[in-house]
Amino acid sequence: MKQKLIPLMLGLSMAVTGCHQMGNTYGTLELDAGADKQGHVAPTQATADMNAKVLGELPFDNMEDFEQAKRGLIASDPDLRVAGPSEDEWAWNQEEYAFVKGDAPASVNPSLWRQAKLNNIHGLFKVMDGIYQLRGFDLSNMSIIEGKTGWILVDPMTSKETAQRALSFARKHLGNKPVSAVIFTHSHIDHFGGALGVVSEEDLKSGKVQVIAPEGFVEESTSENILAGPTMARRAGYMYGRRLARTERGHVGTGLGKTPAFGTIGILEPTHIVEKTPQPMMVDGVEFVFHNVPGSEAPAELVFYLPGKKAFCGAEVVSRNMHNLYTLRGAKVRNALAWSQYIDDARLAFPETETYFASHHWPIWGKDKFQDFMKKQRDTYKYIHDQTLRLAHSGYTPKEIADKLVMPESLRTTFASRGYYGTVRHNSRAVYQGYYGWFDGNPANLNPHQPEEAGKRYVEFMGGAENVLTQAQAYYDKGDYRWVAEVLNHLVFADPKNVKARALLAKAYDQMGYQSESGPWRDVYLTGAYELRHNRPEKGTDFKIAKDMVMHTPIEKFFDAMAARIDGEKADGVDLTINFTFTDLNETHVVYIENAVLHHYIGEPVADADATVTVDHETYIDLALQITTPKDAISADKMEVDGLLSLLKFNSLQVKPDMTFDIVLP
Repeated sequence: MKQKLIPLMLGLSMAVTGCHQMGNTYGTLELDAGADKQGHVAPTQATADMNAKVLGELPFDNMEDFEQAKRGLIASDPDLRVAGPSEDEWAWNQEEYAFVKGDAPASVNPSLWRQAKLNNIHGLFKVMDGIYQLRGFDLSNMSIIEGKTGWILVDPMTSKETAQRALSFARKHLGNKPVSAVIFTHSHIDHFGGALGVVSEEDLKSGKVQVIAPEGFVEESTSENILAGPTMARRAGYMYGRRLARTERGHVGTGLGKTPAFGTIGILEPTHIVEKTPQPMMVDGVEFVFHNVPGSEAPAELVFYLPGKKAFCGAEVVSRNMHNLYTLRGAKVRNALAWSQYIDDARLAFPETETYFASHHWPIWGKDKFQDFMKKQRDTYKYIHDQTLRLAHSGYTPKEIADKLVMPESLRTTFASRGYYGTVRHNSRAVYQGYYGWFDGNPANLNPHQPEEAGKRYVEFMGGAENVLTQAQAYYDKGDYRWVAEVLNHLVFADPKNVKARALLAKAYDQMGYQSESGPWRDVYLTGAYELRHNRPEKGTDFKIAKDMVMHTPIEKFFDAMAARIDGEKADGVDLTINFTFTDLNETHVVYIENAVLHHYIGEPVADADATVTVDHETYIDLALQITTPKDAISADKMEVDGLLSLLKFNSLQVKPDMTFDIVLP
């Protein structure tokens, strides 16, 4: 009886488990003459003219950023490629971006090209005496602060592999010092995922290493992607251009850096928590003053000042671009007003600051330059906040505000406030959403038809598919790619097998990507074009590499995720109770279905439960990540199941996420 459990153990799979999906059946498109290998067409004259216009709008002759980005360079790695856990993919490959040099091609916004060139400057840098940075080994920087007995590492990157490579490179040039402390500035994975590449669990348990993090770090860092995981992972592939070639017509960078590393992910439990502002602390003989800044760029985040060095670490609360108030991969909206205030609080608290460094980009030197930078970062977010509300007060909707809101000259001509990552357009919508939600007040938008049905009706109203294509081509020839995209999106959703519509829509997305100053906008457009031509991916994200991080996720989060996978219609009228007893944790999670809703709590096992699963924590995680199978777990006496038929019924009520769902096709 136990063997029948093997293919049906969905009840032990969590919401972020990767899965293999067959692509859709719409067919691939023939590529245009002159297209690159992925199908992206050449930039049109309209796109070339639009990008050339940018050259006259910004002070491209100001080379100070390049001077600062190169300042203090100790050494670069001439072959900066890092092997990953998979033999067919690098965890990191800086060599892929060697094409980013010279003047911007017509297929890249010159402002984004400039930022990509700056982010190509990589290596080990001396920020000042006792502070060093490793930049360009990952999406984020890893900073090194010399302590009394060893190194204090700030933000050990995304993956074990890149963090190891970076630390090894630093030791080659600075000496083989031990790690005495690790600081996680915030709860995004590119700032803690490489922790086990620089510190072992044994070192942490022995007390040799302090781990400092902001309040709520473990909860936020481990749970952000659990409930929203499948959707967020799929959309992140668009935002970061995962499927795009690294070329002049493909991915050139994120603006914030190059791309996230794709390696083994881990985490460390903090030994010290920053929970107030200010919070002085001695770390390996170095005086720190921490500020807790929750709900800014991340739900859990900190910044700090080093009084002995007059140096300020801005984490990711400030950076050399406009950041996201809403991120295109999908996440909770960030509080622009609080974010702006945190920046000003730090500026006023540390007026003696002479050196700024952060989790991304390059440092700033000089009191006046620091103050000017902080004021403009503060006002970038506050201006968007205030002006969005001003326009909303007059009845303007999110779409209208996005078109009307223009940054003041002092901010729009400052490169560090440009929309390389976040943009004025989608950040203003985030402010609107934060206050007013998704509805703009127009009754027509309250209950519209879903895309396929709306598409059929639009096409019918516009005189049929051929007429829509003829009109769309005319607007494409005029360079109005936004309108082409809006119209042809209806036709593609009405008839996804219309290859002419898909091909022209893909061309429009190419041009919109080429014109985008934002790295994520470019990647979203170009990935949309790629999938119109080649269909969705056949394989979703594999989360096996994140086992260590997942082991730190509170068990209850898995059951929250399980509840989000219950098919409500199938569960209507079902009454089931399951005990999940974790032998090594000495706790039982009781899961029950009532009113077609899954509930759970920690308590004593229910005596008359329909089924009981007895398992240890790690085996449960291995089952969730599909590292092991129910058959192997049972054979190894690591799991027992009592009430198999009821468990199978419970499993049948759950829907496995589609990790490769369509986005630009229905």
